[in-house]
Amino acid sequence: MKLITWNIQWGRGADGRVDLDRIVAHARRVADFDVMCIQEVSAGYPELPGCDGSDQFQGLADRLPGYKAIAGVATDTPRPAGGRRTFGNMIFSRFPVLQVFRHLLPWPPEADVPSMQRIALEVTLDTPLDLVRVTTTHLEYYSSRQRASQVERLRELHQEAVAQAGSPRPGQVSEGPFFFVPRAAASILTGDFNCRPESADRQRLLAAMDDATPPYRDAWEITHPGESHAPTVGLYDKTQWPDPPFTFDFIFVSRDLAPRVREMRVDPTSDASDHQPVLLVLD
Repeated sequence: MKLITWNIQWGRGADGRVDLDRIVAHARRVADFDVMCIQEVSAGYPELPGCDGSDQFQGLADRLPGYKAIAGVATDTPRPAGGRRTFGNMIFSRFPVLQVFRHLLPWPPEADVPSMQRIALEVTLDTPLDLVRVTTTHLEYYSSRQRASQVERLRELHQEAVAQAGSPRPGQVSEGPFFFVPRAAASILTGDFNCRPESADRQRLLAAMDDATPPYRDAWEITHPGESHAPTVGLYDKTQWPDPPFTFDFIFVSRDLAPRVREMRVDPTSDASDHQPVLLVLD
């Protein structure tokens, strides 16, 4: 199972040009992926630099016809000229998609801090490794308080899912909205967490749970023990990120999946976004 996570910055490369064809081509260059998790997808935002306001959720789905496309809209607001504008994440999967959850994350008010609604998009996939729950997210950048509350919610969601996976639902029915669809215990959590490897937020995501829930492990530390995380931001876009490159993008796996992790690497060659694609391979 090959999984890519990538903050595509609405397809805007280091050259300032928005190009979804380039995004797909660079992702395919990294690997013949089975699952791809993408952050910063837009529709109806011509004011974003380089963007024409087109529906990128549909545009990416059209470019990946062999995959089931799942959209997770975090921001949904009216356009001044009419219609709606949306912003969020996507997951593409070759595997059958069972449960889908779109969890809006906490957004405590801070009047003096720019921020936006954030989302965790969760799918349970029926893979050759058995059922696997994949969640992708993009946490708040400007507010450490909001980001910390979002980290706590991600931990709660993991605990809830593991508990549900181990507890058959009473009164199962064969059809209708009460029809039982499994939610996987084994979990992969990916995305742009807007925190660095040494941060308290990342340490909290990896902390032991109060119950028997298998905690998350950083896939980089499994495959590169003792090595610093490879940078994922600012390799090519020196206008936004003039300082040395750093790491914001992670892949975490629940402890029960850790023995299956075979490879994790950051692609250092793509200039199609201000972030780099990150690959995870599970056996």
